[in-house]
Amino acid sequence: MATTTSITTTYAGESAGEYISAALLSGSTIENGGITVKPNVKFKEVIKKLGTDGIVKDASCDFTATSTLTLTERILQPELQQVNLQLCKKDFVSDWEAISMGYSAHHDLPNNFSDYLIGYVGAKVADRTERNIWSGDTSTSGQFNGFTTLVSTDADLPSAQEIAGTTVNAGNVIDELGSIVDAIPSTLYGAEDMYIYVSQNIARAYVRALGGFGASGLGAAGTNSQGTQWWNNGGLSFDGVKLFVANGLADNDAIATTKSNLYFGTGLLSDHNEVKVLDMSDLDGSDNVRVVMRFSAGVQLGAIEDVVTYGIANSAN
Repeated sequence: MATTTSITTTYAGESAGEYISAALLSGSTIENGGITVKPNVKFKEVIKKLGTDGIVKDASCDFTATSTLTLTERILQPELQQVNLQLCKKDFVSDWEAISMGYSAHHDLPNNFSDYLIGYVGAKVADRTERNIWSGDTSTSGQFNGFTTLVSTDADLPSAQEIAGTTVNAGNVIDELGSIVDAIPSTLYGAEDMYIYVSQNIARAYVRALGGFGASGLGAAGTNSQGTQWWNNGGLSFDGVKLFVANGLADNDAIATTKSNLYFGTGLLSDHNEVKVLDMSDLDGSDNVRVVMRFSAGVQLGAIEDVVTYGIANSAN
C-alpha cells in the first residue's frame, strides 16, 4: 500500500515556481559543534572515564601509592533507524508537474519533485535527530534515548546539581540562569568547552532581558544602549559560561556540562545524507516510487557528576 498522498494543487500547464516546505529545525547541535561526534560505531562503543582522589602527597624516600584510580565506563550504542515511503506516480499525473513526467503511460516521477523530496526527507531526518539528541525516548518508534531521558533516570546525579525549573520569561531568566551557574562544580567552571545548553524559549527570554525594558534590573537602554535591537544572532554567554541553543530541548529545560562529556554515535555520517529514490516499475511492474533511508544514531554521557540539570525531574533520586 502506498503512503497516502494528497494532491491539492491545480494543473495549469508547466510549473512556474518551486516547491516550498514549512520551515524545519536544522540539526543545530551537530552542525554547530555542540557535541562530540563519534562515527564508525557499528554496534556499540565503550566510553571510559578515569577518576582519581588527591594524587599529590608529601614526599618520602620510598615509593608509596599516592592515589586511588577509578575506571568507570558507559556504553554508546546507536540504534538503527529507517525512512520508508512509497508514492504512486499516477497521483502526480493530474498535478501541475505532469508534463515533466513525459507523455508515455510509463511515466517517471517529476524531476523537480524528486529533487525536492530528497532534500525534504533529509531535512526531516535532521530535525528528528536534533529532537532525539535532547528529548528522545526509545519507547517511541523512531527515537533513541536523548540526554533528558538519560539524566532523568540516573541515580548518580548529585542532588545539588538538579535544579527545579519554572516557566522562564524575561523577568526571571537572569535568576534562573544564575541558579544553574551556581550549581556548576568548581572543577568544571571555567572549562573551555563548558556550555549551558538551553531551550529556545530560555534563549529568547535572555535576549529580551538583555534588551532592557524589563524587571531584571538591566536598565531600559539594554545592551550597548540598543534596546531590543542589540542582538544579531551572535554568541551568548552568562557569567562567563557560553550558552548553546539546543533546538531539541523542551521548553524551560537546560543542561550544563562540557562538550567533551556529550557523545553522539553513528555508523557512517554519510548515511544521514543519503536518500535513495527507487523507481519500482522495472522491478515489480508497479507504478510506485520508494524513498529509502537507513542510518544509526544514539547519544551517551561521559560522567553524570559533571552535569547540572534544570527543569528535568530525576525519577531515580
